[in-house]
Amino acid sequence: MQRYFVEGKVPANKMVTITGDDAKHIAKVMRQSVGDRIIVVIEDIAFLAEIQSTDFDVEVELERELEAKNEMPKKVTIACGLPKGDKLELIAQKSTELGMYAMLPFAAERSIVKWDASKNDKKIGRLQKIAKEAAEQSHRTHIPVIHNVHTFVQLMERVQTYDAVVVAYEEEARRDAPTRFADTLKSLYDKDSILLVFGPEGGISESEISQLKQAGALFTSLGPRILRTETAPLYALSAFSYEYE
Repeated sequence: MQRYFVEGKVPANKMVTITGDDAKHIAKVMRQSVGDRIIVVIEDIAFLAEIQSTDFDVEVELERELEAKNEMPKKVTIACGLPKGDKLELIAQKSTELGMYAMLPFAAERSIVKWDASKNDKKIGRLQKIAKEAAEQSHRTHIPVIHNVHTFVQLMERVQTYDAVVVAYEEEARRDAPTRFADTLKSLYDKDSILLVFGPEGGISESEISQLKQAGALFTSLGPRILRTETAPLYALSAFSYEYE
């Protein structure tokens, strides 16, 4: 059954209007009509809804709340150093499917890509659209928030707002006794909001590592193999799902 996200509050009269591309998708692509049912998500709550009208916008009536346990027990925010090409879009899409709560891109010291501030709204809007579509496809009740690109200084200012900060650091894997990611996950059972930090293609610089250490971040290995910048977040989220779900 098709799922659509609607902004705003749950209305007292249970009548909801779906507009824009979603309305076109319901009426023109899916060719649904009066009496058909869809799933509508409002305020992170999924409802079974019946279509009442498709004249222009789509009017639906919320019938009943659906029990949904589709969200990761931990609120995991992916902080990724700006990667090359369209890798950020891949991370947004696949991480949403794997349960990411939010994404926070940042301009790392070794990021090759330079973010064009004049195109920020357009780029973030596209990433948010990708996350929305992935959330619909994977039957989420929460669309991950795609934050504006941060400087590393701005990232450090946000660090204290999370219950725990975990840094995937490739040098950790080269130690004689590296910190296993499985052990790191087991130490986070009493934490709710977690920031996972990944570097760009060139990795995280020594200066950035030093600042993260001073802020109390946990450093972990993701195993003996070096993962690409777009692969590491997906590996980590999969491990979170295995441990907590």
